[in-house]
Amino acid sequence: MVSFQTALQLIYPPRCILCGTQVESEFGLCGPCWRDTPFISGLSCHLCGVPLPGDNDGERVTCDDCLRIARPWSAGRAAMLYHENGRKLVMALKHGDRQEIVRPAARWLAHAARSLASPDTLIAPVPLHWTRMLRRRYNQSALLTNGLARHLDAGHCPDLLQRNVRTLPLKGKGFEERFETLSGTISVKPGRTDLAHGRTVLLVDDVMTSGATLAAATMACYAAGAEDVRILVLARVAKRP
Repeated sequence: MVSFQTALQLIYPPRCILCGTQVESEFGLCGPCWRDTPFISGLSCHLCGVPLPGDNDGERVTCDDCLRIARPWSAGRAAMLYHENGRKLVMALKHGDRQEIVRPAARWLAHAARSLASPDTLIAPVPLHWTRMLRRRYNQSALLTNGLARHLDAGHCPDLLQRNVRTLPLKGKGFEERFETLSGTISVKPGRTDLAHGRTVLLVDDVMTSGATLAAATMACYAAGAEDVRILVLARVAKRP
């Protein structure tokens, strides 16, 4: 007798989450899409995760941006670069209501975070301002942290942080202007301070460009008494070679 699950797969076979080609398992990429997705492996900056030339010999290395800009967090990783399929995946999750992308994305993030998480780590998303949340209906970063926490079996607080100011879009702004715009715009929610106090907090966002938003969120965690803050992003914007 054919099981209900088997019958369902015969009627609705699994499809690649990017191109729609039939694949063997649900919530995955086909071979060509996997090959063309810019996952980050090998040597990378220990603060932002951007890939760097050279061999990974275990030494901590720092990219030019992180040498030029003081990062308040202690370590960071990214699962992929924000171009080609990496950009398509983020945009589909962020603006296309493609929440099924969270399933594989949480796995990719968990793989990238294997050196960041400790047993006492508290995972928290970078927050959206309530007006953007109202329009979008969900915070994509909170969806990612929910899946990531299950993979890592770690503590999770989806509403640890809040945005106090709705900032204008940052596209086209320089590094200094981005950091000035976002400084002081994020804080730990009242009643959540005890959760962050004395803990290692792993902040998660969908994309890192300059790092200004993550810096504001990091400073809010330290203000609440966090012992250490690390960052993790699904995609890292980087200069093309």
